[in-house]
Amino acid sequence: MSKKLDFLNSVKGLDVAGLKAKIAEDELRLKKLSFAHSVTPLENPVSVRLLRRDIARLKTILKSKETAL
Repeated sequence: MSKKLDFLNSVKGLDVAGLKAKIAEDELRLKKLSFAHSVTPLENPVSVRLLRRDIARLKTILKSKETAL
């Protein structure tokens, strides 16, 4: 739970452009991780799920900031 709170606290300071850049970076990382997992199994396959959740959190924060403007 504290990792989630640390993630949210680190992201709240970002502006809209920073959030979009972070989302693009994480989506690229997810694509690479998924490809690596399809070639050879990962040591921790849960990391794919956690990264997808982080991207969803980022998109939620982005949407709320865009509607607030």
